[in-house]
Amino acid sequence: MSQRVIGIAGWKNSGKTTLAERLVAELASRGFRVSTVKRAHHDADIDSEGTDSFRHRKAGAGEVMLVTPLRWALMHELREEQEPPLDQVLSHLSPCDLVIVEGYKGAAHPKIEVRRKAAKDRTPLPASANVVAIAADHVVADGGIPGFDLDDISAIADFVVDKAGLGT
Repeated sequence: MSQRVIGIAGWKNSGKTTLAERLVAELASRGFRVSTVKRAHHDADIDSEGTDSFRHRKAGAGEVMLVTPLRWALMHELREEQEPPLDQVLSHLSPCDLVIVEGYKGAAHPKIEVRRKAAKDRTPLPASANVVAIAADHVVADGGIPGFDLDDISAIADFVVDKAGLGT
């Protein structure tokens, strides 16, 4: 991977999106350019039925770029293609200081595992997930892996800055 990447991973309702959002805000406030990749396990669609871009895509366009005065978005239809691996997805991003990846539990990049007492599943992620830290709303004793209070965004951001080599 040519981009600096840190992942946020955990089971459903563990607080992944909230942590990612808060971490992006903290790192951006420190002057870092941060991008994100969010993996969804369902048929997510950012396009609404009836819009022009939706109609272009449904007509068979392989890619549709929507451009407005405030933002642009590129939608790529996989059709019969396999879902691309994370490295390929990252290659489409503009250069930045750090990419925060939410999801992709099985990919090799380093991850912060999110654990919440109220989560549907509280089983630790497997060792193969490459967990480098744990952020939880309860005390976690996983020997050797740094642990953080889920609400201590400043400390988590300090860890990410160090782990990703952003201070150098």
